[in-house]
Amino acid sequence: MTNNELHKYVEESTGNESNICQICAVRNGEMVYSDNWHGFQIDSAVNVMSVTKGVMALLAGIAVDKGFIKSTDQKVLDFFPEYTVKRGEKTIYNVTLEHLLTMTAPYKYRSEPWTKVCTSDDWTKAALDLLGGRSGITGEFKYATLGIQILAGVIENASGMKCIDFANRYLFAPMGIPEHKIHGASDKDDQFDFLMNKTPRGNEWYSDPQNTVTAGWGLTLSAYDMAKIGWMLINGGVYHDKRIVSNEWIGQMTSPKLQLGEMFGNMGYCYLWYRPYKDKPIFAAIGDGGNIIYVNPEKSISVGVTGTFKPRIFDRVDFIEKNVIPIVERL
Repeated sequence: MTNNELHKYVEESTGNESNICQICAVRNGEMVYSDNWHGFQIDSAVNVMSVTKGVMALLAGIAVDKGFIKSTDQKVLDFFPEYTVKRGEKTIYNVTLEHLLTMTAPYKYRSEPWTKVCTSDDWTKAALDLLGGRSGITGEFKYATLGIQILAGVIENASGMKCIDFANRYLFAPMGIPEHKIHGASDKDDQFDFLMNKTPRGNEWYSDPQNTVTAGWGLTLSAYDMAKIGWMLINGGVYHDKRIVSNEWIGQMTSPKLQLGEMFGNMGYCYLWYRPYKDKPIFAAIGDGGNIIYVNPEKSISVGVTGTFKPRIFDRVDFIEKNVIPIVERL
């Protein structure tokens, strides 16, 4: 498939590719391919859904590198000394950052209570109220977008900075990614609009009434921004001679900790990043709607794909490898 053929294919798609806004590929540090659809431009920002989690894992690593966090073995409650644990709750005392980052933390619900958390005044505290439970720590994988909100609170309390300021100073600015602003306090209608709106957004990050970013979703990035992040990881944590994150953390963050089942494509799970294959060093940050940072160290290629909300599109690894990588390799 040529560049023009791929553009037409996405443009005319009525299936899984119909919501794609941008595709950008970086090889050996240089942008080598970029295309846009539906009125989006190369620098347009899109709500990248759960790719946000992958960025949070990077911020956690930066916090470790800078000594704000000692290790992932630290207990979550070490970072919330003023939090009052509910009577009878014991499990929460043993939950560590490792449990948060690998989605093995236990929670006291069957399905995520979005309304309860997202209408509260403090989403981090509301998420902490859900942590723990009578079953103890089982090591079972439990995908918890709301639970990752706790990680934003950890970074804020450890560093003494709002998470948005931490991200701007230590990740976005050094990489030439536009400064991000918090979205601001929201109501139900605004949250729905942020999820469903199909027009370009500003460089922002959704936030709760405490101006704490949503850690599991709600970050806006362009496909180029995402491809640059992917290249930085391939380059051992360095971007244009600037050290962003340690190579040690990248190795830790992208090493599979769990083997997931069919619901998650039988992929390996790392620290909020995925390993699609057991026998290839490819890793990815994946969000709903097919948003993805695809990283292929062997080929020195990273790809960012953005898309507006569309149900039941989990990842685009196959799409990238069948359609984008061949174009890049011919350039």
